[in-house]
Amino acid sequence: MNHPLFPQASSKSGSLAQRVRLWFDAGSEGTASSASHRIDWVRAIPFVAMHLACLGVIWVGTSTVAVVTAIALYAIRMFALTGFYHRYFSHRAFRTSRAVQFAFALIGASCVQRGPLWWAAHHRNHHRHADTELDPHSPTVYGFLWSHAGWFLTPEAFRTDLDRVTDLRDYPELRWLDRYDIAIPVALALLLFGFGSLLHALVPSWGTSGGQMLIWGFFISTVVLFHATVTINSLAHRFGRRRFPTNDDSRNNTWLALLTFGEGWHNNHHFYPGSARQGFRWWEIDLTWYGLRFLALLGLVWDLKPVPAWVHRKAEY
Repeated sequence: MNHPLFPQASSKSGSLAQRVRLWFDAGSEGTASSASHRIDWVRAIPFVAMHLACLGVIWVGTSTVAVVTAIALYAIRMFALTGFYHRYFSHRAFRTSRAVQFAFALIGASCVQRGPLWWAAHHRNHHRHADTELDPHSPTVYGFLWSHAGWFLTPEAFRTDLDRVTDLRDYPELRWLDRYDIAIPVALALLLFGFGSLLHALVPSWGTSGGQMLIWGFFISTVVLFHATVTINSLAHRFGRRRFPTNDDSRNNTWLALLTFGEGWHNNHHFYPGSARQGFRWWEIDLTWYGLRFLALLGLVWDLKPVPAWVHRKAEY
């Protein structure tokens, strides 16, 4: 399967107006075309613009409060992605209430990584076909750049296959987040701009502003969050150690685990994806697991699936 990064334009990808409309209403996706495995550069414009917006830091400068906000939003949203988009929506590794499910779906939607149904559907497909031609982000098959920041910009990848998430698709609130996936990021951006403007008026000595908080709290934090997340696609199938003999190239990587709150224990996860814990050894730092345990103490989540004893016995180290 060929995935060129710079394909010729295709008239079968839909009219310009239709493709722009998909920025705002993902529910109007069309059917597959002959260009479904090629990057749709019109649909990719917001993704490119997010990166270019980070250059705004040249004009807005920096402040302690803006950087702290960016770091805090990175941490909160990374936990929403790893704990809920991944371990809950994709793998059902624990149970929770509908209210908590929606709350973390909302936070996850602010990450600009599409809605929870889209995320879970694609991730389940990845596990089913890991490191084969049917795995759209295998670095082994398609290379680093495509697995890191190319595969999800195609017409085929933009669509949500609801048949892969039959356990989730009947929640109208999740369907709404999936369809209007731009709504929550825009709301967060506006809130951050308003927050920065308020601080500028009330505490001018802090040296922040609406524009600065927007650039740091939204654009820089979100872009760093994105690239950290997708290292699990592009790097955790290439670099690290293999504890279990899986049928793919997944690896355990300590540095990626720290960066992504435990997702870097990827070979562990591919061998036994049903566990709420991905750091199978006590020394394997898994911040998401610690966060889920804390939520369990509060009664917000329960039935966290453990790592069975037989899994430990299969380990090669």
